[in-house]
Amino acid sequence: MLRRAEDEGFYGGAAGGGKSDYLLIEALRQVEKRDYRGLILRKTVPELEQLLERAEVYYHGAYPNVKFNSTFHTFTFPSGAKIRFGSLHRTPERTKYQGKQYEFIGFDELTHFNYSEYSYLKSRNRANAPGMKVYMRSTGNPGGIGHGWVKNYFVRAGEPGKTVWQKDEVTMPDGKVQTFWSSKIFIPSKVYDNKILLENDFEYLKRLAALPEAERRALLDGDWNIFAGQVFTEFEDVPENYGTRQWTHVIEPFKVPKGWKVIRSMDWGYTKPFSVGWHAIDFVGRYYRIREYYGCQKDRPDTGIEKKSAEVAKDIRIIEAQDPNLAGRRIQGVADPAIFTKESNGTSIADTFLKQGIVFEPGKNDRIAGKMQFHNRLAFDEGGEPMYYVFNTCRDFIRTIPDLVYSEIHVEDVDTKQEDHIYDEVRYAIMMNAIAPRYSVKPPPPGYNPLDVDYGVMKRYVR
Repeated sequence: MLRRAEDEGFYGGAAGGGKSDYLLIEALRQVEKRDYRGLILRKTVPELEQLLERAEVYYHGAYPNVKFNSTFHTFTFPSGAKIRFGSLHRTPERTKYQGKQYEFIGFDELTHFNYSEYSYLKSRNRANAPGMKVYMRSTGNPGGIGHGWVKNYFVRAGEPGKTVWQKDEVTMPDGKVQTFWSSKIFIPSKVYDNKILLENDFEYLKRLAALPEAERRALLDGDWNIFAGQVFTEFEDVPENYGTRQWTHVIEPFKVPKGWKVIRSMDWGYTKPFSVGWHAIDFVGRYYRIREYYGCQKDRPDTGIEKKSAEVAKDIRIIEAQDPNLAGRRIQGVADPAIFTKESNGTSIADTFLKQGIVFEPGKNDRIAGKMQFHNRLAFDEGGEPMYYVFNTCRDFIRTIPDLVYSEIHVEDVDTKQEDHIYDEVRYAIMMNAIAPRYSVKPPPPGYNPLDVDYGVMKRYVR
């Protein structure tokens, strides 16, 4: 990772790979330059303590005359260069970095931050003097409130170890268009990379291997598809099963039969994304998410497109007139109860939609009951069929639902500080037709033979 030259880089995956040590050393790259300023962030001040202890060892070892200001958590080097250690416990605290500029910004445990915090600090990543290298580096493990956006922004952006390029254009005051190219990279971290750790404590591998499956796969294997705190662990996207619709929730689109009921559900958002989903319901009450309209900015997770409700209503009307699975059908609408609140002008967002012929009724907003209904519907029966399917064209559902984590405060609920808008919208839809708790049958292991009585049926009850 120290050899990389990209504008942004993420070194992440398994625990014990030496990620934090890397970040501390990376920040030293330009300390011989007087005007250099670096910033290393952790989510909270207590989390900074161990990082600062290690920084003192490294920095005093390399520069015996370095000075440390414990009040401002800042190291000042003989050249005059400074490396500051900071925190960002809550998103509004990001403004304490307003007006500052840092050639190097490092995030330790990036998955503890949300995208808006990262993108705001990115605007502070600029040069204090000519000839300085300006870049950002981050480290982290799978899991946490930022798991989803980090996975999509870095891990899934391209092939690990290969540079991903992005083209941006800016119209200058004289009308000319200036093209800029920016780069980023993901380097997987493995515990085996940290030879010193394994020499000192080889049995660390044993302790990681003994963790519960989700934690083991995340912290030992660096698996970004399963992690501790994940809410909907039942969700499966298995392309080879799209045809049979067994042991997968994601399936190929099909023509919805006449007679099936269709529900339109919505979670409203303006600065945050809005989500509109259409669900077809078959004759046994099984839901199929057949279409979605998600108001999120491209390449900016959890950021709304700031579209007015009247415009969104027109878009919905066009979709329902043109989509073959929706055109000509009677569609029942349900939405976030908040849109029925009257504003200062005496009308509500729901009234605006009604003027366009888009009718909604208030959804049931019992969060825990809604979450359990989702668990019930995701559960597989003995034949591998759930009570909830999603077309593979609903990409934002597939992107966001598996990455939802539990709240640290309301431990039975989904954390509302993450990109949960599609989940909320789905809750309103499924709460219209609640079902009884279901046994969830686990997918058979590779090589499963139904005639082999030794396998049996593995069940767990969804409470």
